[in-house]
Amino acid sequence: MPYKVTAVLSAALLALTTAACGGGAEDRPADAITVWTEEALADRIAVQRRIIADFTERTGIKVNLVGVAEDQFSQIVTAAAAAGRLPDVIGALPLAAVRELEANDLLDTETPKKVVDQLGRDTFSARALELDTASGKLLAVPSDGWAQLILYRKDLFEKAGLQPPDTYERLEAAAKKLNTGGVAGITLANAPKDSFTAQSFEHVALANGCQLVDNGGNVLLDSPPCVQALDFYARLASRYSVKGEQDVDSTRATYFAGKAAMTIWSSYILDELAGLRNDALPSCAECRKDKGWLARNTAVVTALKGPGSGTPAQYGEIVSWAVTRDANATAAQRFVGFMMNEGYERWIGMAPEGKFPTRKGFEAKWTALPAGVDAKKPLAEIYPDDVLDALRSSPDTFARWGIPQGQGKLVGATMGELPVPKALSAVVAGSLTPQAAATQAKADVEAIKRGIRQ
Repeated sequence: MPYKVTAVLSAALLALTTAACGGGAEDRPADAITVWTEEALADRIAVQRRIIADFTERTGIKVNLVGVAEDQFSQIVTAAAAAGRLPDVIGALPLAAVRELEANDLLDTETPKKVVDQLGRDTFSARALELDTASGKLLAVPSDGWAQLILYRKDLFEKAGLQPPDTYERLEAAAKKLNTGGVAGITLANAPKDSFTAQSFEHVALANGCQLVDNGGNVLLDSPPCVQALDFYARLASRYSVKGEQDVDSTRATYFAGKAAMTIWSSYILDELAGLRNDALPSCAECRKDKGWLARNTAVVTALKGPGSGTPAQYGEIVSWAVTRDANATAAQRFVGFMMNEGYERWIGMAPEGKFPTRKGFEAKWTALPAGVDAKKPLAEIYPDDVLDALRSSPDTFARWGIPQGQGKLVGATMGELPVPKALSAVVAGSLTPQAAATQAKADVEAIKRGIRQ
């Protein structure tokens, strides 16, 4: 999950202890299940416990809920599998983690289909289901998603007569024209050791048809679409962005200060942009008197289109409910079905700015859910209908490197070592050409791939 504090290590250790000391299928009561959740912040655990209490009251099925830190997940699940103590259900799993479980044969791939069929396949985002499917099998139940966005100052765009930056050409034209008067045309991440740089670049690369691998697992980072994407991103960053190393915090701070006309950030910025979080308030001159000024003067582009692709695309994350191979399948099916139906509004209400519903019919409820931390306000009271419509439909245009090709373990490993941001940063600095950077990134990813235990 992006740009937010994950659960403390003690939660991960608690999960490991639970896995090692009980909960195996052979000694688990028929009316009890163990559920791990990566929504492990204290306030979100509290929400989930309330939903679970309702579930238990209605069904009689007891649930042992354990919070697991995202960055500890691989270690913990490996230990649990070795001990024969997998949980029944795992919630809020990113796409790469679902594919990791698939690769290690740890999934029940029958129960997710039963849940979706029971709730109605046509009530789910088709793209979300596609991203959770491999070889005709639904690996997990997609619960919600967050989107990578291009945020832009619509007041500056209107004054300059610019079109929304939804193509490479329009994006660069706007960055060039608005890069004046102490305002950067765009603020872009280029820090080589920041996963935020990887996510930002992947958003731009996918828009140009650049893929990490093909269906055979061959690395494609030196392909023409990828070289072109590297060149385009580096040109924006070196000519029209803030000088120096930029990361997740500095790009947000620059945009919030009114010192950039555009930025690429995740949808988790939306509550902060509206002044609802005290540790990340907009600081522009107009914002000092009106916390909501910047949000009202910001518009978003979801899917971007490059010259190398005929289809707009965007980076986004779908998180899912997975059922493990050793689960109490009947109880697990009832639990996941409940979380995706009776408990669904409360689930996405934990952070609506980063939990776009993957189920149809919840759109109106989603826009009315309070967002924010220190202050709360529904997104519908902050953003206009065109922005909300774009956000609601964004899961249908999500694309990801490596996931459709079944390379989830490789995706996870590259996010750990970050070979693409390292190469990209060198292009921005002028020490590598786009072609040389693409060749280096390809070689580094191939080395990572060889090192992954098959």
